Amino acid sequence: MPKNKDAVSRYRWIDERLRNKRLPKPTLENLIEYVSDKMDAVISTRTIQKDIQDMRQDPELNYMAPIVYDRSSRTYRYADDSFSISNIPIEEADLQGLEIAIGILEQFRSLPVVQQFEDAILKIAASLKMNREALQHKGLIKFTRTTQYKGAQFIPDIVDAIKNLEVIRIAYQSFDRNEPKEHWVEPYHLREYQHRFYLIGKSQQTRGGAVITFALDRVVNLWPTMKHFDEKNFDDASYFQHAIGITVHDGEPEKVVLSFSPRQGKYIKSQPIHSSQQVLADNSKECRIALQVVINPELTMLLLSYGAQVKVLEPQHLADKLASEAKEMIKLYK
Repeated sequence: MPKNKDAVSRYRWIDERLRNKRLPKPTLENLIEYVSDKMDAVISTRTIQKDIQDMRQDPELNYMAPIVYDRSSRTYRYADDSFSISNIPIEEADLQGLEIAIGILEQFRSLPVVQQFEDAILKIAASLKMNREALQHKGLIKFTRTTQYKGAQFIPDIVDAIKNLEVIRIAYQSFDRNEPKEHWVEPYHLREYQHRFYLIGKSQQTRGGAVITFALDRVVNLWPTMKHFDEKNFDDASYFQHAIGITVHDGEPEKVVLSFSPRQGKYIKSQPIHSSQQVLADNSKECRIALQVVINPELTMLLLSYGAQVKVLEPQHLADKLASEAKEMIKLYK
């Protein structure tokens, strides 16, 4: 995607100038002048040249604009007169992402910062809903999305508690217990992962006051305590820096080396597993990458989801774990 909103604006102005039939076909100088005037800033020649190249070829932008250059007149035009980057359809993944984002914002309606933009959010949500229903009616696209985030009703109270440094009391029903357990929690951070919300905070019931992750869909009830805690220096970016998913262990991150099939490697390169991902080898036999991450259940489940398309090369204990899981899976089908 573009590095910043200025790039998006430049693409739009270039597109507008190329489609303007009332003006002569633009030279590079015309495009620079037009975009600079629209943005009220001096845009360099190199920037516009790169913008044209990105509009033509950047796979992440996916405009694939048919911009051609006429050497005799030194002008630019669209090979297809009907083309416009505004006509590029939004992909399913983009629509789903927008729908999820709106769903999250709707859960935070009680927050003043969201209330300021509630009208805009509702307009976008209504427009998206109508377009989605129209597309589904035509059979062009089908969405699968949870209608409600379980536990989302607790979000406004948790957000207020985080802002006010207030301890909250929760009844938490973990999957391995028959009855809910009560926790007095210093709430630090809310996080969404795979359509579930999680609260990260310090449970005052645990020895040493360890930071724990609570899934909101397992919170049975929540009460204010009117008790406050001292502000803690919790940095969510640092806390989750080496984690895939929501589980963070005390252990140090490890170097994980994975060998993917060439075909699967194309997907892994286009959508990296983790920000630390580095490509070590990419050829007709394999796509080998390295990650610097903690070994947690989310990583294990992700690797298992690739099936025979991936092999763990390092560390050995992770390779052994996946091999053991694969053997147990084979037993189920004998």
